[in-house]
Amino acid sequence: MPYVNIRVAGTLTREQKQQIATELCDTLERIAKKPKSYTYISFDEIPDENWAIAGKLLGKED
Repeated sequence: MPYVNIRVAGTLTREQKQQIATELCDTLERIAKKPKSYTYISFDEIPDENWAIAGKLLGKED
């Protein structure tokens, strides 16, 4: 059973999540021969201020 965890800074719309989920399931079925019904996908939306790149926090400064 494939399990895919997607972590993004900020948020995605429901439509974006649906498109990502559909495309990931299609890809796993086509390439790995894994049935879509066995594929689990979770989305973790992390506030910008909880992400740092190159030592700098994302998002606005106070």
